[in-house]
Amino acid sequence: MLVLSNDTALNSLLSKLLQDHLEHTNSSAPSQVRSASSDLEIIYVLLMIGLFGFFTVGVMLTNIRARKREDSQDPYTTYIATDIWRKKDREYFQAKLIENYKLCCVFENQVAVEQPSMQIPEAKSS
Repeated sequence: MLVLSNDTALNSLLSKLLQDHLEHTNSSAPSQVRSASSDLEIIYVLLMIGLFGFFTVGVMLTNIRARKREDSQDPYTTYIATDIWRKKDREYFQAKLIENYKLCCVFENQVAVEQPSMQIPEAKSS
């Protein structure tokens, strides 16, 4: 079965649309009315683009100002950006370790100390 491509249909459609547009723009009577409404359309499009651009620039400037404020003397940013928190964490860990050693206590078996001549039983390893 032979499959025809749609390229010829697309080409004919585009050429017909182009001819219709050219015929419509070449007519002399409605061209004056068309140019007045065309000017208003252009002004409307430019106004919309301007409003969108104003909104976009406003968002960009707000974001830039917020980032500048964030990079200044913000304590959270300073805390994360430096290695001070690692040093403080290490110091805290060492202090906790020393504190735990101080809490440790050794119990002394007075009976074993008073009778050194007696043999203390040892556990047999298997």
